[in-house]
Amino acid sequence: MYGKIKDYLRTELESIENAGLYKRERIITSPQQAVIKVSTGQEVLNFCANNYLGLSNNPRVIRAAKDAMDSHGFGMSSVRFICGTQDLHKELEKQISDYFGTEDTILYAAAFDANGGVFEPILTSEDAIISDTLNHASIIDGVRLCKAHRFRYESADMEDLEDQLKVSQTHRFRIIVTDGVFSMDGNVAPLDKICELAEKYDAMVMVDECHSAGVVGDTGKGVSELYNQRGKVDIITGTLGKAFGGAIGGFTTGKKEIIEMLRQRSRPYLFSNSIPPAVAAAGIEVFKILAESNDLHDKLVENTKYFKQKMLDEGFDIKPSQSAILAVMLYDAKLSQEFAAKLLEEGIYVIGFYYPVVPKEKARIRVQISAGHEKEHLDKAVEAFTKVGKELGVLK
Repeated sequence: MYGKIKDYLRTELESIENAGLYKRERIITSPQQAVIKVSTGQEVLNFCANNYLGLSNNPRVIRAAKDAMDSHGFGMSSVRFICGTQDLHKELEKQISDYFGTEDTILYAAAFDANGGVFEPILTSEDAIISDTLNHASIIDGVRLCKAHRFRYESADMEDLEDQLKVSQTHRFRIIVTDGVFSMDGNVAPLDKICELAEKYDAMVMVDECHSAGVVGDTGKGVSELYNQRGKVDIITGTLGKAFGGAIGGFTTGKKEIIEMLRQRSRPYLFSNSIPPAVAAAGIEVFKILAESNDLHDKLVENTKYFKQKMLDEGFDIKPSQSAILAVMLYDAKLSQEFAAKLLEEGIYVIGFYYPVVPKEKARIRVQISAGHEKEHLDKAVEAFTKVGKELGVLK
């Protein structure tokens, strides 16, 4: 029975391999931090983690997780509404609400689940979702699971967004959905203009803050802070798996009635296990750390500015970015893979991205800066990029 599809899959995999686009996992044998070890024994600098604030291996976060395992156990073996809710889950939800200045929060096993489970409980075929064309795959999948009518606008194009709002006026409810920071480019959604249009055309606003929370804004509280729109965004989704400790777990935070309806009807919430006590406790500790000082965010901002300017001075083509994501454009898919492989030989761990993750002929290496990086790490990375860039003819 498996024979025909087996042959088909083998052929497809061979074509991916022959095109030089086969994705291989690199195995890390150390904690996630600026300097890591891989299975070959090589020690390298990591410039592709979402560890923006350097908290993935923070001693306080680790201690909080260990203590929670002693006091609250290892796992919940249940979904939240049966017997999967501990005081830690409720405390973490409160911490997230306080951080974003929202009314209530609901936790999910992952941010993919948060985006997958947000639309269907509150929207029907009478309604409309207006989505940025570069939104994350989890938003796209969440929209597909909902019966609401779908409209798309060119990324960050406010004229096109207004056109879609006009076309969708016949629908009962409308919601504009955007990433806060677009993960492959590093640019920030123009939330102030989005909110203006939302008010003009009576629409709700939802923002995915996964790559912007902890990163953009004066104190790192995301695009709503950056554009002074705190309290105006109806729904925010986010993750604990990036700036906030880098483990797992997602959340939706926003208007209390929306969050309550998600508790009643959001399928990923109702049918997936609660996040483990250790993850919840670690998350609580992360928000305590961020409340005490803005030092980590300030260092991240300074590191990003420093690295970006050094790379531009060397002649690299970097997309405009207001975040800690810097897309070093190479355009050719195979070149991006060769470039990344040679950088690994130089002790720099990065990944080349190409279609279908990014548009065709828009291949790049996505560099992600962390507060865990020191200046010597940044200088070594620039030196390695420059060396490889000259070897491969990217730089003259």
